[in-house]
Amino acid sequence: MKRAVIYARVSSTTDRQSTDRQVADLNEYANRNDYEVVETYEERISGAKKNNERPILMECMDFAVSNDIDVILCSELSRLGRNCDEVLKNVLRCKDAHLNIYFQKEGLSLFHVDGSENPYVNIMISVLATAAQMERDNIKFRLNSGRAKYVADGGRLGRPQNSKMSVEQIKSKYPKVIKELKKGTSIERTAKLCDVGKSTVQRIKKALCI
Repeated sequence: MKRAVIYARVSSTTDRQSTDRQVADLNEYANRNDYEVVETYEERISGAKKNNERPILMECMDFAVSNDIDVILCSELSRLGRNCDEVLKNVLRCKDAHLNIYFQKEGLSLFHVDGSENPYVNIMISVLATAAQMERDNIKFRLNSGRAKYVADGGRLGRPQNSKMSVEQIKSKYPKVIKELKKGTSIERTAKLCDVGKSTVQRIKKALCI
């Protein structure tokens, strides 16, 4: 039986998004294809981040390469990233290690069943990754445009003056940050793992006396 790891990602650092569906679908795929899932990696971080800013993804890749894993299972290409250059770096690393990646939505693998390299994979991944990056850039443009219009019309950005989140609101919005702080994770590493600012982590630490 071949060995697999699952990598799942959502952009939101809160409970607004979940990796549950990705993990369930990929486990189902693994069962149908006689893969043994030995590890599951779940990350809450923007796909626009560089590889060295995504600790869970790097941990997944390192584990797969060093433990002779046969395939990394991803629900779709954009889960690996929305930065074309960074995605291609990961693809090249996997190809050099003869580590397969399977993207469920696209039905795309780096290698065929017989172990031969998919000759079209670089072209397809470049096109798909570029499309994902363009989609992200378009969303960013629309958001910035909307903010600029809001300010031009007299609106104010940021938290209202004298507003302060309650302890319950903090616990509801930042459960992962709290979990990491309680484990003794440093403020800087917690900020990276949870994709929030260091000042946010510091405020949470102070507010909850962790």
